[in-house]
Formats: sequence, C-alpha cells, structure tokens
Amino acid sequence: MGDRTVRAARDGLVDALPLLQQLIACDSVTPARGAVFDVLEAALTPLGFEVDRFLSGEPESAGSGGPVENLLAVRSGSGPLFAFAGHVDVVPPGEGWTGSPWSGEVRGGMLYGRGACDMKGAVAAFVAACAAEPHAHVALIITGDEEGPALYGTRKLIERMAERGIRPAMCLVGEPTSVSRLGDTVKIGRRGSAYLWIDVPGRQGHVAYPHLADNPVPKLVRAMAAIDALVLDEGTDWFQASNIEFTDLEVGNPTGNVIPGRAKGRLSVRFNDLHRGPALIERLSAIVLKHAPDAELTHRIAGEAFLTEPGELSILLSEAVEEVTGRPPELSTSGGTSDARFLVAVCPVIELGLINATMHMVDEAIAVEDLQALTAIYGAVLRRVKVC
Repeated sequence: MGDRTVRAARDGLVDALPLLQQLIACDSVTPARGAVFDVLEAALTPLGFEVDRFLSGEPESAGSGGPVENLLAVRSGSGPLFAFAGHVDVVPPGEGWTGSPWSGEVRGGMLYGRGACDMKGAVAAFVAACAAEPHAHVALIITGDEEGPALYGTRKLIERMAERGIRPAMCLVGEPTSVSRLGDTVKIGRRGSAYLWIDVPGRQGHVAYPHLADNPVPKLVRAMAAIDALVLDEGTDWFQASNIEFTDLEVGNPTGNVIPGRAKGRLSVRFNDLHRGPALIERLSAIVLKHAPDAELTHRIAGEAFLTEPGELSILLSEAVEEVTGRPPELSTSGGTSDARFLVAVCPVIELGLINATMHMVDEAIAVEDLQALTAIYGAVLRRVKVC
C-alpha cells in the first residue's frame, strides 16, 4: 500500500481503501499483534515515519490479556505535533456473516469486515491523510489492546512517549462517533466507568429451621435496593446524569428447600465529572456494608470522567468537518468509554470517526464514500494544525 499511497499523494488524491482492506484481512481479535502491525508499518515507513513497535504484558494464559503489541510512529514536520490515536484490535466476529469477516469486500458501495468502523477504517484514514499532507508534524498512537482489558495498550504507549520525550500538542481519537451521517457528532469528553463486585457470605441450612442458618439473600437485596434508590446527580451542562446499574445477581441454589450459603451481585456505574471513581466506590461500599457487614467487596475503576472544554481543538475539528460535509458537528459526551480517558492526561483530546451503527455487529460495514470523506476531514485538520 505504501507505494500506491505515495503516488496518490503526489496527485493530491489519497485512497484509504486499499490499506483498510489489508488491515481487515488480518485476524486481529484482541489482544492484537503481528500481521496487522506489519501492514501498518509497511504503510507508514514510506511516508517518512519512524516506527516504534513493542510488546507489553504477560502471556494471555496468565489472565493478564497480554502480550499486546503497540505502535508509536512519529514524523517530523512543520507546526506543533498533532497525534492521531486508535486501535487495530477487534472483537470476535461471531457467526452469521454474509461473507468472510476478514474479506474487506465491497458490495454496493459498502465495505464489509470486522473492524471496518471500529476502528480500522479511521486508522487507514489517518495514514491516507498523512500521505496527503506530507509536511505535517504527526504522531500515530496505535494499540492492540482497546477492546480487551486495556492494561497494556494506550497506558503503555503513554509511558513510551514520556520516556522518549514525545508530547503532542493535541490528539484526535478515531473512534466511530458519527451517528446518522459522517461528522454529525464529535466527542469532547466521556463519562467515567467503575465496577463493584459484592460477595455476601451466609450459612447454609434447611428453610424449616432458619434460626440454624444465616440467609445472605435478604442482606444483598437490601443493599441493592438502597443503592438503586440513589440519585447521584441531575447531570451537567455537558454530561447526562450519572447512573448505577446492577448487571448480575447470583445465588446458584439448585434446591428450593435450602437456604443458600452465599449470594453475589455486580454493579456498573457510569458517572460524569461531578464525581471521582474512588469516592464513588467508597460511598457504594459503605451502603453494602451497612446491610451486609461481612460482605467481601472488590472493584475496578475503568476510567475517570473527563471533558475537553470547547476551544481551539474543537473549533479546529468543527471547521474541518464543515469544510468537507457542509455541516458543523454536534459536540457530545454521550456513549461509553474510550482510550481518550488515558490520553487526556497528555494533551487535549477529541474524538471523531465513522458511523457507529454496525460496530461489534455481524456484517459490520461502512460506506466507501464515508471513508474518503473522513480522510479528507483528517487532512483538513492537519492543514489547520500546521498554521497554528
């Protein structure tokens, strides 16, 4: 793809499609490594990028989600260093595809394949935009661990950048943010995410002799009811209200006349920037322990809420979107988490990518014309950054 991209750049026309098809052809179910990074490196090297690939994490059999491959590519140029960030790992394809999930086949103007919109399409558009703007000062921050535990991906890339003294002025993450049409939604922040596992021990016994047993189920249910009644906030100017959802309740009791010896629950919290993860976990844990003092609690904070205040970066991207599509985007903080939650510690971060209607679905697909338009938007961003 590299030679073809360079030739296209000289003609002012850069097609991201050939690279995207090569990326999709690589089975890169998370944690990704190997072939998909070979393809990406081969595309970047002819464009003048210094490519740094490295593995992080323990073997997958150890339960760590590793090893994961990451790629950091930097090219010198004019203007401040602008970073594109994303991932080439994908979720498993599942059954029922019309064709092969790794085909990258184009039918009726649509390109099909796992990762087409989430988010190999954006990665291919990054590269094509860099080819079209050969003098731009650019970094690509690409991980193989976004769809997985995200322990050895972007976090490790940030460490690598710090070791090398690389600090972008701004960063654009290519997650599929568009909803109905390309460029209709730009993400300027994300809610935080935290999980709490509740394990309430009891003492098994016969239901006819409850005084000889200790039923954990009512304790867990009372704790769940108290948490469910919480109203964390009413939302903010940029964020919707925080919410707590119970996602599992497990007793595992196969017999109707036995009081169980243990009950378990799990909850997920999505919270806005009025809260911090540790304080929320502490508050929820106190409620559980009030109703179930012997409960064993474990938690994980997947990410804190963040907001990139509207300003230079959002204006720059909005202008680029309007230049290509004719309409400005909506600024939003809706949806789930992304690796932008890590990158915000480095520099201002914003997100824009393809239409997300089929991400993680069977027959994931994007419009080829959207891929071309996204490439043009990214190129327009780089032109604006050069004159900052």
